[in-house]
Amino acid sequence: MLLTTPPMGWNSWNTFGPHISDPLIREMAVTMKDRGYLAAGYNYIVIDDCWSLRERGRDGRLVPDPEKFPDGMKAVADFVHSLGFQFGMYSCAGVQTCAGYPASYDHEFLDAQTFAEWGVDYLKYDFCNFPANADGQNRYATMSMALKSTGRDILFAACNWGTDKPWKWMKSLGVHMYRSTGDIQDNFRSFSEIARSQLDNFCMSGPNCFNDIDMLTVGMYGKGNVALGDTCGDTEYQTQFALWCMLGAPLMLGADLRSMSEASEQLVLSPGLLRINQDPEGRVPQVVYRGRMIYNGPDAPGGWEEFPDTGLTLFKHMSDHEFAVGLFNFAPKPGQVPFIFADAGLPATSGYALHFSDAITVEDLGIRRDYLNLMVPSHGSRVLRCRIEKA
Repeated sequence: MLLTTPPMGWNSWNTFGPHISDPLIREMAVTMKDRGYLAAGYNYIVIDDCWSLRERGRDGRLVPDPEKFPDGMKAVADFVHSLGFQFGMYSCAGVQTCAGYPASYDHEFLDAQTFAEWGVDYLKYDFCNFPANADGQNRYATMSMALKSTGRDILFAACNWGTDKPWKWMKSLGVHMYRSTGDIQDNFRSFSEIARSQLDNFCMSGPNCFNDIDMLTVGMYGKGNVALGDTCGDTEYQTQFALWCMLGAPLMLGADLRSMSEASEQLVLSPGLLRINQDPEGRVPQVVYRGRMIYNGPDAPGGWEEFPDTGLTLFKHMSDHEFAVGLFNFAPKPGQVPFIFADAGLPATSGYALHFSDAITVEDLGIRRDYLNLMVPSHGSRVLRCRIEKA
């Protein structure tokens, strides 16, 4: 299958963990349809771990938990498909899943056939309980071949947490997206460190094989299965979503969309941000600034205070002669994030300038020459779209 833009959808794990069921998945599908998520591009609905019985059936096949899924998994898939979505499920390259359920080690071809018969369109493939003497790359290659053998187009979402630098080899195995980090938690430190850890590796991400920095926690507000640490606010959620969009990472929502706040729903449905993430050229951004933030104020020592490695400026080439700029402030105080145009290949001597608009509000910010310094709140972000014009 061809995958030209980062996958978008919803995954059950971040909020619900083991508390999943047929009615929940159906409710989420209806909610996503009715509230415009499908129309915006969120077309995958994925059931994560804890969906099966603790033992395989006599025929060796995985068995859906009859209390959680009394009509079986194909019935869920058929309902999801009837609304226009794609259906996703979870397994693991080890002998047991992360929650201790049977996984696919030495069962790859049988499990792939089972998933195909159920109508699965997406497989998240984890890496827990993996034998110490086994070869991880080979086992991901084995499941990739098993999925291909079914004849069904199934998106292969490998999840090995960055073990053995997957950005160097996953694409060669036919994988469509690969987890490059540990699990996300619903707090600022977790998501910001995860995104920043991959800045030097996104150059190897792109169409047909995307660097996956985990499911989003936007809109969770400290509720759910990964609600650890200080709760994020709307400013921090905007920073998270803006990072994922600028980096070209898969957008897999993890909140309970049935009770999503208005601010979070507007954010994840933002046409301007989704346009950046889903740009058909599929380019990753250039890091044009990664350095200190300086706070000037009366309470700062000596009139100013420095926060090392807390500013980030990303510049992204897009289709239709357009560009995107992301300004991020990871410091505990507000400050100006610098963008010098020469760092993106547009020196003052070129005779050209950039015409900016806010990617979220669409506000016209006018033409700027040589540089742009915007005030960005603590833990906040600004995302801009721009075009090149004669100065």
